[in-house]
This record gives sequence, structure tokens and C-alpha cells, in this order.
Amino acid sequence: MNLLATFRIALNALRVNKLRSILTMLGIIIGVGAVITMIAVGAGAQARVEEQIKSLGSNLMIIIPGSTMASGVRLGAGANQNLTEDDALAIAKEVPEVQVAAPTNRGSGQVVYGNSNWSTQIYGVTPDYFDAREWPLAQGRMFEPAELAGSAKVALIGQTVARQLFGDMDPVDQAIRIRNVPFTIVGLLDRKGQSMLGQDQDDVVMVPLSTARNRLFGNTQGKLRRVGTIQVKVREGASMKDAEDHIRELLRQRQRTQPGQDDAFTIRNLTEILQAQEASSRVMTLLLAAVASVSLLVGGIGIMNIMLVSVTERTREIGLRMAVGARGRDILTQFLVEAVTLSLIGGFFGIVLGVTGSWLIGAFAGWSTQLSPEAIVLAVGFSAAIGIFFGYFPAHKAASMLPIQALRYE
Repeated sequence: MNLLATFRIALNALRVNKLRSILTMLGIIIGVGAVITMIAVGAGAQARVEEQIKSLGSNLMIIIPGSTMASGVRLGAGANQNLTEDDALAIAKEVPEVQVAAPTNRGSGQVVYGNSNWSTQIYGVTPDYFDAREWPLAQGRMFEPAELAGSAKVALIGQTVARQLFGDMDPVDQAIRIRNVPFTIVGLLDRKGQSMLGQDQDDVVMVPLSTARNRLFGNTQGKLRRVGTIQVKVREGASMKDAEDHIRELLRQRQRTQPGQDDAFTIRNLTEILQAQEASSRVMTLLLAAVASVSLLVGGIGIMNIMLVSVTERTREIGLRMAVGARGRDILTQFLVEAVTLSLIGGFFGIVLGVTGSWLIGAFAGWSTQLSPEAIVLAVGFSAAIGIFFGYFPAHKAASMLPIQALRYE
């Protein structure tokens, strides 16, 4: 018996019991659909984390000042303004693992253009900041050395600020007022998107660090060269742990911290935090897929059950076929093809269900989903394997019958 004829007989057998075949396939349809949907949801979450890692910059650490005490009350991290621009210069110069160390000051204020105004975050930075954050320009130019040294009133703006103040108009070379100080926009930053905390990273205005000190954030801060944070980018291939240890040792020396005394600063390794989130997301994806696979297992058991019923119902047919010359392997192949056909048809409709479910979750729940061709191939291959695995026992039972006993069966 050739395979095509066996396939045709299998389809005819399934067509005779349409309702029973559909109910049998239901488990496979739900299982394949659930696996594809869960993998799509997990892959979407993982892609979101990877996007956040990329938006922050690779190998990034942030150093923030420590806490302090005022009137018997301990304030939180960042309250003790004990980091300076000289600390950043020392880190960049003396720690071999560090590529750049960018001192940063941050504040907020109203930005005005014509009749439009917008409240946003204002950062005082150096060009090293954009290197550390891997943040290119979409238009215009970077700050020039003379502008950094001379506290020039120039600014770079993020996409959100540009949209709020200028709409579709080109913002470069336009004049704005930041905290009532006139500035000229020299560049537009590329889009960054949301941070891992859900903050809009494009809602910013960047000015030279010296300008922020001397013209926006007050003279006291300017005289002391205090900075709010130092953003550190570690060289590619260098150990983040070694870099962190060397930076900690250097800052303790510079701040004359005694042995056994707590650090007066905090080093946050964002790459480690985000990689941990990525690993968690990957584990969650596998967990969801494993839970969804249980549906496939139940579907496979349903196929075995219905195939056993089919073998019992068609015992006399099996006996007749054997009596006219069919061999045991022909009977085995026939019932295996029926089981695999059930699985593959169920797998096809499962793909439709999975793709539709992923789209519905993305459209109505607002979750990020990402369909993977590998997941679809895996789900269909798994459903075919289930058909073979759970169909083998009934097929073997049918193939092992003695023709005379099969013909006597009533």
C-alpha cells in the first residue's frame, strides 16, 4: 500500500466521524494556540527588556551621592552632594576599565517657545554623557569645546520636547527660554523611548554642564563643582565587577573614608539589573510555554483515546483487510497516518488561533507580543510528534491482531 492511498483512507475515516474528529482535534488546537500565544507574549516582554537595555547604553554604571542627616533626620540616597566633576575626571583617568565618566547635573523647569511652553527635565552634561548613554543626534550638532568652557547658552532637546514646542517645525537654530534664560537649540536628540521605570527619556533638554552650573542651577553649586551623578561606561570586554571595585576604592580614597566606614556614595550597575530582568523574562517565557504544553499533552491523550475506540470499532474491517493480503505494517501505517493527520490539521487551526490570540492581546491588552516563526514550526512539529507518539499504541494494537480473531469480533 502506498502512502498516498493510506492518507486518502485516513481522511475518509476521519470524514465519516466529523464531529468526533473535531472534538479530538480541539485539544491540539488549544494546545498549539496556547503555546504560540504564550511564546509570543514572552518574546515580546523579552524584546521590551532588550530595548530598554539598548536605550540605556551598554556596560553602564551610575554613581550617585550617599545620604546625609539633617536635624536628626536621615535623608535618602543622593541627599549628600559629595560628588564633583574632579571625581569624574579621576575615574576616567585612573580606572583602566573605564571608557568615559560623565558628570551630570539635573533639574527641572519651564521651557518656552513663542506661545508654547512645556515643563521638562533639564540636564547639565558634557559630550561624554552621550557616549556613555550611546545617544546619537537626529539633527544638528554637539556642543563645541568653547561652548562648554564658556557656559554658552546652547541646548540639545529630546523628541518629546521638540514635538510639544515645535510640532512638525525644524527646532534647530530656534531660540527658546529655559527658566527665563534665552538659549539657542543646536541639535535634536535621537529617539530613546521609555526607560525601565516607564519614564519618557525623550522629555529632556540638555545644556553644557558649565551652563547648568552658572546660569540655571545656582552659583553655589557652580563654585563647588558639585554634580548629581556620574555616568560611567566600562570598556567592551572589561569586567564590570573589577571596574566597580576600582571605582569604589578610588572614591573612598578621595573622600578619605576610613576602613570599616560605609561608602558615602552608591554605585548602581544597570547592566546587571537589566540582565537579571532579561533572565527573569526568559524563564517566564519558558514557564508559560511549559504550562501551555500541558494542553498539547491532554490533546495527545485524547487522540490516543479516540484511536483506540476507532480500532475497536473497525476490528472486522482490519480482519477483512488482512484476509485479502494487507500486512501488519500496512495496518500500522494506516492508523499512524490517521493519528498524525488529526494532529497536523489540529496544529494548522492552532496556528490560526495562536496568531489571532497574540494579535488580540497586543491590540486590546496593550501587551507587547512578538510572533516567532521558530515557535510556530516548533508547535507544529510537537503536535506531529504527539500524533506519532500517542497514535503508535492503538496502531500497534491494530497491526498485532490475528485475522481470524478480528473477523470473529462482534
